Amino acid sequence: MIYNYKKKKNRYSIVALDLDGTLLSPKYTLLPHTIETLQILSHLNVHIVFATGRHYIDVQRIRKKLDINGYMITSNGSRIHDPSGKNIFKKDLERKIVYDLCKMEFDNPNILTHFYSSCHWFVNRDSPEQKNFFQESSFNYQIFNLENFPKNNVSKVYFTCNDQNLLAFLQDKIKKRWGKRLNVNFSFHSCLEVTDGGVSKGSALKKVANLLGYSLQDCIAFGDGMNDYDMLKTVGKGCLMENSHESLIKSLPDFEIIGSNKDESVSHYLRKNFIE
Repeated sequence: MIYNYKKKKNRYSIVALDLDGTLLSPKYTLLPHTIETLQILSHLNVHIVFATGRHYIDVQRIRKKLDINGYMITSNGSRIHDPSGKNIFKKDLERKIVYDLCKMEFDNPNILTHFYSSCHWFVNRDSPEQKNFFQESSFNYQIFNLENFPKNNVSKVYFTCNDQNLLAFLQDKIKKRWGKRLNVNFSFHSCLEVTDGGVSKGSALKKVANLLGYSLQDCIAFGDGMNDYDMLKTVGKGCLMENSHESLIKSLPDFEIIGSNKDESVSHYLRKNFIE
């Protein structure tokens, strides 16, 4: 029973959690120990904040399965929703940039182009294996074409490919063209994500912490990708996954590595440090 526990004394009132590669298993599922741990923390009035590149609707469904309230930072900080589900912050990509990004690799058979617009996920061609990422939410894509597709309310454009070198080349190309106007980071070796340059998980978490009456120093955060870098760097304590992108580990060489997502290392760490 989740009611038989007490909170250990520590300095952290907010737990910020990346999902893919961090909280979710390698099969993109929530495992029982993780579910129970988050429910216990929520009962003990620890603030759970989901900080992910995923779409808001997808995260809302995951949160519902967990049966806990919590702020949701989605699309790498482009959206913030409060515990009631109300959107309290949004920052979209410019229409012209959306169009130019979506046409860059549209005809490349090795790279898939995706974007989030309003309540929808769009992909440039059919790719059934993408559905493997959404085991907990059944969030499905629609196919778009360059002749007529939505360019408003786009929170994120991203590219997936099995060849990281191709994505690294694309990352350099995007950075050279737009510079600091865009944030361009790897969340996986196979996923390159693009958002407006004025947003990040770290800046979004600062807003959430302030709304809750805390600072970033009152937060502990967990992540595995370069899109987690600024969040991990600016909180009171940042924890890396054993399966983190090698660039993240190199960028934060003194940070604690807690173990792999396949072993539910986040929930075991939280049990050890938060629950008695």
